[in-house]
This record gives sequence, structure tokens and C-alpha cells, in this order.
Amino acid sequence: MIFLQDQGYPIPQTLLRVPTLKQPDALPRYLTDEQVRLLRDEFERRVAQAKNQAELRDALLDRAIFFLLWQSALRKGEVEDLLLEDLDLVGRRLTVRQGKGMKDRTVFLTDTTVQTLQAYLAVRGMGPTSHLFLYRNQPLSKCLIHGRITAVGEKVGVKVHSHRLRHTCATQLLNAGCRITSIQKFLGHKKLNSTLAYARVHDQTVADDYYLAMSSVENRLQLLPKEEDDAPSIPEPERVRLLTLADRLSEPDLSPETRLDLVAQLRLVLSGKEIEAIPLIDLPPPKVPISVQVSV
Repeated sequence: MIFLQDQGYPIPQTLLRVPTLKQPDALPRYLTDEQVRLLRDEFERRVAQAKNQAELRDALLDRAIFFLLWQSALRKGEVEDLLLEDLDLVGRRLTVRQGKGMKDRTVFLTDTTVQTLQAYLAVRGMGPTSHLFLYRNQPLSKCLIHGRITAVGEKVGVKVHSHRLRHTCATQLLNAGCRITSIQKFLGHKKLNSTLAYARVHDQTVADDYYLAMSSVENRLQLLPKEEDDAPSIPEPERVRLLTLADRLSEPDLSPETRLDLVAQLRLVLSGKEIEAIPLIDLPPPKVPISVQVSV
């Protein structure tokens, strides 16, 4: 193309645009169990140590939001839009209306989350709208949710925001053995690939299966007989006795009775039994052929 430009030929601009490499999909970040515990304990501490009714109300509000973001994996916008009529505390569930993608879905609630919502509703009071969460008599905003959650995280040294709590919930469900399709419906993902991203980050069930299978492999290998490098050595006295008996058996003029006695002694030696009481059979020395010298 540079040559054509030097020759004065017009070059379409599309040919000059070099396509860049596609950026890899960002993997979701999640909190460890210890980080979640630190956050939970801080929210509980604020409730227990509230000095007045206003502090208690705010602490109960923050705690209820935290459990919805963590254990029910709600988006902060979905928390913002929740209405009182969306709750079914008896059935331990709520309805997310027109969530991401303008879809409705049912979200389940743990007993702990139900208890935190009940404690908050006891001090919610009346408001201008039926929004579930009110702050200073006005519906709660996404920015306020983000700010109050991150502030508690800074207090305990945990970098957290609302969507990281959602990622944490999905990861914990997956590692606990929950089916990926159930997590997909729970999170409201249109495509399964969006949910599978959590499996790419950390799937404890895969790790557990790996370690269990590899442990079985190692145990099976331990049951295999070990190969001996060298044959077991025979003590010197037994070795001499075996050689002596073998030499006697090689004699061509042995009688059948003598040969059977020698075989019996061989078996005793090979079985490791003492045979001092059985003397070796004395045989006449082997006959040596006499050479005759003929003089001519």
C-alpha cells in the first residue's frame, strides 16, 4: 500500500485501519469466605451497637441490602426498584420486575435474609412511595447503595461493591454443587456462557473431583507389587549345600533310591528347613576313564 501511495494511487481508508486484537472477556471477581465474614460481622456490629433509633434504622437498612446483594445476588438497580408488593417473606422469595433485559424473575431468600428484611420493615415507617428501601423518607438510589456498601468494606479492609457481592454469590453456589443451569435462572442470565464465566474463575467442585480422582489413582498404584531390582540372595551355607546336592545329582551311576533321597534333601534346603540330621549321601568318586598307551 505504501508503494501505491507513493505512486499517487488513492487508497481506501478501510485498508489503512489495522484491526486490533479482541480484548479477552473480563473474569468476574469474587470475595473469599473470610472477606464475606468480615463484612457480615461489621454489619451485625453496627446493628448491635447503634446508639439511637436513627442509627439503628440505617444499620438495619444496610444489613438487609447487604444480604440481598450477597445471598440473593441482586443488582443494585434491582434493589433500588424493589417494591413492598414484590416481597413474599412467607414463601421466602421476591420478584424482580423488569430486571436486566426487561425480564422478570423469581429470587429466593434464605432464612437469614428474611430475618434481616423483617427487622428492617419493623422500623421502615411510612414513605411517599411503596419502594422497599427508603432513606430519609425517599426511595434509595443506586449511588447511595454503592457508597454505603463500599464504606463498610473500607472499614474492614475489603474492596467490595454491589456487583462483586453478586459474583461472590454465584461462585459460592457453584462451588457448593448447585447446577449451572439453576444458577443461570437465578441470576437472570439470558445465555449460559455468561454463567459459565464463574466456572472459569474458580470451580471448587472441579478441584474436589480432581483431588478425589488423583487420590484414587495414587492408592491404586500403591497396591501394585514393587519390582525387585535383584533376586533375593541365598545365605552362603544353603548355597554350598545346594551346589553339593546338584553335583551329586549329576552323577550318572546313581541308583533310583539315592537320586530320590538327594531330591528330598534339595526340597528341604529350598524350603528353609534344617537338614543337619540328614547326612549327605556318600558316593564313590566318579569313575575316570583310563587311557591306554600303545607303543608301536
